[in-house]
Amino acid sequence: MKYFGTDGFRGKVNEVLTVDHAIKIGKFLGYYYSGKTENARCVIGKDTRRSGYMFEYALVAGLTSTGCDVDLLHVTTTPSVSYITRTEKYDFGIMITASHNPFYDNGIKIIDGNGMKMDEEILQQCEDYIDGITTVELAENEAVGRAQDYMQGRNHYMNYLTTTLNESMRGYKIGLDCANGASFMIAKSVFDMLGADTFVINNQPDGFNINRNCGSTHIEELQKYVRQNRLDIGFSFDGDADRCLAVDENGNIVDGDMIIYILGCYLKEQGALKDNTVVTTIMSNLGITKALERQGIANVQTAVGDKYVSEEMNAHGYNIGGEQSGHVIISKYATTGDGVLTALQVMSVLIKKKCPLSALVSDVTLYPQVLINVTVPNPDAALAAQSVKDCVKDCEQKMGDKGRVVLRKSGTEPLVRVMVECEDDALCKQYANEIKNAVVNA
Repeated sequence: MKYFGTDGFRGKVNEVLTVDHAIKIGKFLGYYYSGKTENARCVIGKDTRRSGYMFEYALVAGLTSTGCDVDLLHVTTTPSVSYITRTEKYDFGIMITASHNPFYDNGIKIIDGNGMKMDEEILQQCEDYIDGITTVELAENEAVGRAQDYMQGRNHYMNYLTTTLNESMRGYKIGLDCANGASFMIAKSVFDMLGADTFVINNQPDGFNINRNCGSTHIEELQKYVRQNRLDIGFSFDGDADRCLAVDENGNIVDGDMIIYILGCYLKEQGALKDNTVVTTIMSNLGITKALERQGIANVQTAVGDKYVSEEMNAHGYNIGGEQSGHVIISKYATTGDGVLTALQVMSVLIKKKCPLSALVSDVTLYPQVLINVTVPNPDAALAAQSVKDCVKDCEQKMGDKGRVVLRKSGTEPLVRVMVECEDDALCKQYANEIKNAVVNA
C-alpha cells in the first residue's frame, strides 16, 4: 500500500504525514461508515506528541463533516482505544501515534469494530480517496456529526485491567518506565490499585521527549534503576504502550520472546495452552524455540509484525503470541498487544509461582543475535541487489546449521533490517557488519 504500512500511516510530521492527510482520512471514514449505519460512531486516542493535537482536530473535522460522531479519549494507549472500540460498540477507532518512533514522527492507526487493525480493503479505498481517485459526499443539516470528550472511557479500560489479575501485588517493589508516552496516564494507577509499591520513571511528557533515551527501545535506564533501588522487577513500555519488556531483579532484560515463553509455559501447566502452541515471528531467538521444545511447546513463526501474529492466532485459535520487541497478544483478555496487560500477566505468574523473574527464564539460553538498521533510499532495490544476495548466501554457508540470517524491509521506516544469529558472538557481529556494508553499497 502507498500510505498505510503494517502499523498504520506513519512518518515525519508535515512532511510524510500532513494535516491534509488527516482531514481526508477523517472524511473518508466518516463517509464510509455513515453509509453503513444510521449513527456512525468513532473513538479517538493519542499519545503525548505535540503534533497529536493538530492531527486530532484534523481528524475530527473530517469525520464530523461527513456525518460521524466522535468521542475523544485524549492521551491514552493504543490498546485502550482497541478495548473501548470493541466493548462499547463503536464502528471504528483511531489512535494517533508513531509508537516507538521519535517525537517528530506521528501516525494514524485505524481500528475496526472488533478492536483489530482495519481491513486492508477499506484502507485501500481510503488511499484512493486521499489520491483523488474517488470522492465523498459531505453531510448536510442534521446529519453533520458532533465531537465530545470521553475521558471516562480511559477509566473503564483501567478498571478492566485490574480485573485481569486475581492476586494482590502487595509487598512487591515494581519499576515502570513509561517512555514519557501514553502509559504515564494509566500504568502507575493500575499497579497502585492492585497494591504494588510502584516506582516510576520517564512519566513527565513535554510533547518532545517521548521515547527519548527511555522506554522499551532504550531499556538501559530501567535496568540501572531496578538494580540501584533493589526492585523486584521492572516493566518498560513504548510510546503508545502496546509493547512491554521486563527487567528481572538483577537488571537483566526479559524481552518479548521470553515473556511469551513464561506465559506459554504457565498456560501449558494449567492445561490452558491451545494445542500446546505459541506464535512468534521469524525474528524470534533460536534459543527460545529450543527452550519451548524442551517444555513440549510448539512455536509457529510468522512474518514480522503483530498484525501477522494476530492473523495466525485468530486462524487457529492460539491464545498466546507476539514479537521479540514486546508486542504480546493474550487472546483471553485482548485482541492486540497491550503493554500494561502483559506486565500484569507476568506478575500473575510470578506471584503464583512464588519465585523471582530470573527463575522463570532460567531454562532459556539465548543465541547471540545482532540487529542492524540500515537507512537506504530504496530498501526494495537494496534487497534485490545481487551483491547483497551473494553476501547473505556466503554468511549462511559459513554458519551452516549453527546460525541464520534474516534480511527484511521495515514496514514503517525507510530501513533494511539486518539480523544475524549464531552460536559465536564475534562471528555474529562480523557477518552482520558484512551484510550491512553490502546493503549500504548496493
